[in-house]
Amino acid sequence: MPKSLVIVESPAKAKTINKYLGPDYSVKASMGHVRDLPKKDLGVNIEKGFKPSYIPIPGKKEVIAELKAAAAKSSAVYLAADPDREGEAICWHLQELLESKKTQKFHRVVFNEITRDAVRGAFEHPGQIDVHLVEAQQARRILDRLVGYQVSPLLWDRVKRGISAGRVQTVALRLIVEREREIQAFKKQEYWTITASLEAKTPPVFEARLAKFQGKDLEIPDQASADRHVAAAQAAPFVVESVTTREKRKYPVPPFITSKLQQEAVRKLRFSAKKTMMLAQRLYEGVEIGEEGAVGLITYMRTDSTRVAEVALSSVREYIGKIFGAPYLPEAAIHYKSKKGAQDAHEAIRPTAVERTPDSMKRFLGADEFKLYKLIWQRFVASQMTPAVFDQTTIDITAGDYLFRATGSVEKFNGFRAVYEEGKDEKVEMEEDEELKLRLPTVAQGDALRLHKLTPEQHFTEPPPRYNEATLVKALEEKGIGRPSTYASILSVIQNRDYVEKLQGRFFPSELGMVVSDLLVKNFSDIFDVAYTARMEEELDEVEDGKLSWTDALDEFYKKFKKDLRLAEREMTDIKGEGIPTEEKCEKCGRPMKIRLGRNGQFLACTGYPECDGTSDLTPEQAAKYGVSAPSAPPAPDVPEQACEKCGRPMAVKRGRFGYFLACTGYPECRNTKKIVTKEGVATTVADTLLEEKCPQCGSNLVVKHGRYGEFTACSNYPACKYVKRQTLGIPCPEKGCTGEIVVRKTKRGKTFYGCSRYPDCKFTAWDKPVAEPCPTCGSPILLEKISKQGAPTRYCPNEACKYQHVMA
Repeated sequence: MPKSLVIVESPAKAKTINKYLGPDYSVKASMGHVRDLPKKDLGVNIEKGFKPSYIPIPGKKEVIAELKAAAAKSSAVYLAADPDREGEAICWHLQELLESKKTQKFHRVVFNEITRDAVRGAFEHPGQIDVHLVEAQQARRILDRLVGYQVSPLLWDRVKRGISAGRVQTVALRLIVEREREIQAFKKQEYWTITASLEAKTPPVFEARLAKFQGKDLEIPDQASADRHVAAAQAAPFVVESVTTREKRKYPVPPFITSKLQQEAVRKLRFSAKKTMMLAQRLYEGVEIGEEGAVGLITYMRTDSTRVAEVALSSVREYIGKIFGAPYLPEAAIHYKSKKGAQDAHEAIRPTAVERTPDSMKRFLGADEFKLYKLIWQRFVASQMTPAVFDQTTIDITAGDYLFRATGSVEKFNGFRAVYEEGKDEKVEMEEDEELKLRLPTVAQGDALRLHKLTPEQHFTEPPPRYNEATLVKALEEKGIGRPSTYASILSVIQNRDYVEKLQGRFFPSELGMVVSDLLVKNFSDIFDVAYTARMEEELDEVEDGKLSWTDALDEFYKKFKKDLRLAEREMTDIKGEGIPTEEKCEKCGRPMKIRLGRNGQFLACTGYPECDGTSDLTPEQAAKYGVSAPSAPPAPDVPEQACEKCGRPMAVKRGRFGYFLACTGYPECRNTKKIVTKEGVATTVADTLLEEKCPQCGSNLVVKHGRYGEFTACSNYPACKYVKRQTLGIPCPEKGCTGEIVVRKTKRGKTFYGCSRYPDCKFTAWDKPVAEPCPTCGSPILLEKISKQGAPTRYCPNEACKYQHVMA
């Protein structure tokens, strides 16, 4: 009897599911999407209802052929990709490719967690592909293609070749650029606070902050005002006017949705959104846990719903009562309300079995997997526990016309805080910590207090902080830009395109990013508007719900987009060619200068080029004058003064294209530099390490240096000798007759690849890491190893004619 074929996206997921289904099923992986729009052209027929032209993804022909062969032998095909738009689209494309006259029945199976009960339950009640979900994914894909393929060439022509625009990513970039402009325009204002150090009849000495003057809120703008208020308050007796103690409850937060998981992982674990989702994917698809084999440890990780299945609620309540006791268990399960517009198809992110505690799973998980699983487990358990209870005491103290106030909190019952405490933005967290640290004495109304001292303190208002990954994801979510499955991708794309750089955990727009954002927002005011982008997300949700035709959504968008595109083709500023005219004069020849965009940002260039090659830096004042971008430099690290080890001259902090570094002030005679690293807020330098090993070219000692891509070993006699020692894998080159070995190399953009040490005599190269293991099929001396997007290591033969491939356990 023929088996039923089950198709999932990844080998890891296939392995986990396979053990639950038994011998009547064959489980295979599609390795993600199998079809997409072509890369070489638009691939969308706008005149014929936006009809897309899909083609097999390059490199997927063998996978498709294997799946077709398996489908032809199967009694039924079960499509089991992830339960979201992308997963539904993968299933639809597979059915389109595999369906034939001989084809057996196709089924769609959906499960929110990869456990025995969930998987078997899905196969007992299979369904069909949700066409509305497919249409929503298709509409998003076509929207992004229309913008990318019609706006990017315009940027190539007017700004710089090779750059690109994205429908949603441009709006995220806009938020970062607008925040930078807020910071640049911010004018700090001075203000003062006055704190009284007081002593009651019983210890401890405590502090109270000046709050009111003659019954009104008091603002102290300068030192003269502060000194005047200090003198007046010191002359008055300090008396307790009132003591108020009230019980304050702090309630648990809901279990994670995608955006909150990404935010919390940034705050607590210092994980990027991309890393968080990669680790969550592994936990969802299955982890080997001893005799049980591969088990999915968490529910599906792309969700905006806080709903939890009743069986999971019963399980966690039983666990809380057993481990923590009755005081920690609410009378009834807590049901959290999802935000408006949330897609309620999936549960919140939670452990699939609360009994699998982080400690019991630690030996089966990598260090980062364990940290993320622990965070998810703690948040879920805490979400079903009782509130923490505090006694909050407020003491109001009069001193003549002045009112001072002291507030302190004492925790009476920790409740859910026994398991989990939510991370917060720095300012809020600092204020709450101060309140908990402040211990107050026992006082009563009318008690006289002894003044130790009055301390005036100067402050300045601060600009809004630059976005980090947590706050940017939060802003995207609040403004309705993107969806749970897209946040990590948005953040990655704007960094990969060099539109922003992340320094000290914060996003700084590059000059290129500011130029692109300004041009696109100015010329496509409709399409890259924050509110309009959010409305398009709502329309895609309506397509998914079957309330709106996908072609109607696209038609409405394209009418606006086509109008903006025509206008931009006529009016977008040509920075690359014509440049921006200015009133500045060339110092060499006196001709007018224009603003051009170069490799390292915008600069002033003489209009007489090539006869005159005069250039000058564009100052912030000039940038403001001509309304062009002038990004702020990140603050320079505070590094202790030190002398150059080579020549004794002072070292100075310099900013290069890739961050700050220390350089000898004797440049160019002395070219000594040191990398600056910042750890836990403290900036230090990494010195070069002299080795006993000699340079094979000139005989000088080799030295371990620290460059843009990490450590490397080179000759200490640089620049006279430019020898760089390659990192070797210790594997002989597989090319016949070659005596070299495989070394690690870098492209100009820093991407790692592998090549022969005898280059250019031997041209062997590979993107994936070579492994000293012969191919069992064709005898090739090496295999190549790659890591899939789902995190599964796969070894395959470099010989294109050989089909050997093995997914590692």
